[in-house]
Amino acid sequence: MASGSDKFIYFFMGGVIGASVALLLAPKSGEETRRLLDDMYKEGMDNLDEKVREGKDLIAEKSREIVEDVEGKIEQGKATVDQTKKHLVAAVEAGVKASKKKKKSVS
Repeated sequence: MASGSDKFIYFFMGGVIGASVALLLAPKSGEETRRLLDDMYKEGMDNLDEKVREGKDLIAEKSREIVEDVEGKIEQGKATVDQTKKHLVAAVEAGVKASKKKKKSVS
């Protein structure tokens, strides 16, 4: 299914094609028709340029959001690794201490 922006583009292109056909079939001079087609082409290109700029801006904004999110996840991961490392070191130290205590009580 087409997204909202795709539907707009299809609608816009249909309008341009319909208007072009109407102009070609209209009883106007060749010079007037060419001028109208040229104006429509320029307007269409301006609209397309604007949509491309909007798309670039949206992509840049989303990219920044993704980078910030990933950086946050990386920091969370580092904190989790540090916490796990502390727990592991404490567990190993407790194991060594218990082993020494058991060794003393056996000897």
